[in-house]
Amino acid sequence: MLIVVITAVDQLVPEDIHLGPLLVIAPAITASFAGPQLTGLIGSLAVAAQAYIGWHFGVLFSRNVLVQILALAVLSVLCVFFCMVRERRQRQLAQVRSVAEAAQHGLLWPLPERMGTLQIACLYLAAEDEAKIGGDLYAATRITGGVRIMIGDVRGKGLSAIGEAALLLGAFREAAHRHTSLPDLTATLDHSVTRYLADFEPTAEAGERFATALLLEFPDEDHIVRMISCGHPPPLLLSPAGALTVPSLHPAPPLGATETGPDAYTIDTVPFEPGDTLLLYTDGVIEARDREGRFYPLETRVVHWNTTGPESLLHHIHRDLLAHTRGRLNDDAALVALHRHPDSHGHRRHGRVTHSSGAARR
Repeated sequence: MLIVVITAVDQLVPEDIHLGPLLVIAPAITASFAGPQLTGLIGSLAVAAQAYIGWHFGVLFSRNVLVQILALAVLSVLCVFFCMVRERRQRQLAQVRSVAEAAQHGLLWPLPERMGTLQIACLYLAAEDEAKIGGDLYAATRITGGVRIMIGDVRGKGLSAIGEAALLLGAFREAAHRHTSLPDLTATLDHSVTRYLADFEPTAEAGERFATALLLEFPDEDHIVRMISCGHPPPLLLSPAGALTVPSLHPAPPLGATETGPDAYTIDTVPFEPGDTLLLYTDGVIEARDREGRFYPLETRVVHWNTTGPESLLHHIHRDLLAHTRGRLNDDAALVALHRHPDSHGHRRHGRVTHSSGAARR
C-alpha cells in the first residue's frame, strides 16, 4: 500500500517535489515484523517503483535517479540481512529458553492440586523477564499422617539466586521424610544452607547471603497447622465467614544467618478448621510498589476474594498485583493458597494459638 500510494502521489505533485526516496519506508517497516523473504520482496517492489517513477518522468538514466535506485537497493539488502540475523538469534534464544524452562521446571516442581486434606494452588512471578523462577521457592511433600510445606525466599532475585534455591528445595525434599519434628527439620535445612554458603558464598558478600523460610505441618487427624518461621512473613488465615487473621509467630533467624540447633526453634500451633484457607507469600508480594511508591495492600485485597477457592484467589491476586505494579515486579514473588476441605474428618482441637519449643515437643 505504501509503495502504491507513494508512487501515485509522486506523479500528482509538482515536478520539483520528489517523493521517490520515501519508498525506503516500505522495506524498513516490513523488516520490523516480517522475515527476510517478505522483506526482500517488498524491497524489490520498492526498487521497481523507484525505477518506474524515473521512467515515467523520462529521467530513468539520470545520475540522480540511478543513485536513488542504488541507495534503495542497498538499504533493502541491509534490511534483509538484519532480518536474517534477527531470525538466527531468535532461534538461538528459543533453544536457550527451552533448556532453561526444562531446568527450571525440574527444580521448582508444580504442587499437586490435592494433598491429604488440603486443596493447593500456587503462583510464581519472576522479576526477570526470561526467568520462570528465581530466589523464591515452595515445596510440599506427604509424610506419615500429614503434609509438610515450605515457602522460602533466598536473598537476591532472578537467575542469580537459583543456586541457593535449588539447594534448599533439595534439602527439604530429602529431609522432610527423615525428621519427625519440625525443629529437627528446620535445623537440618539451616545446616545445609550454612555449608553451601561456606563453600560458594562470594567473599564480597560474606555474611550477607541467607534465606527466609516458613515451614508448615498439617496433621490429617487434627484441625491445626504447626509452623516455624525463619524470618519469613506470617501467612494470612481466611475463614469461610470472611474474617482475616494474621497469626502471631515467633520468628527465628533466617536460614544460613547463624547456625543453630533444634532447641532454637519455636513451634506455633494455629487452628485450621475445615473451610479455612491459609495464604502463604513471599515479601516480593507485599513489597511490590505502584508508581507512587505505595506497597501492595495484600491483606486489604484478599478479604474480597477469600470465598472463591484457592485457584481463583490466586488468579485475582495475580491480576490485581500486576495492575498495581503496571506489570513490572522489582522482586520475585510466590504465593501458595491452602484450603482445608470442609468434608475432611478428624479430631477437632480448638483454642488459641499455642507455642512449644523444639525440645519440649520431642
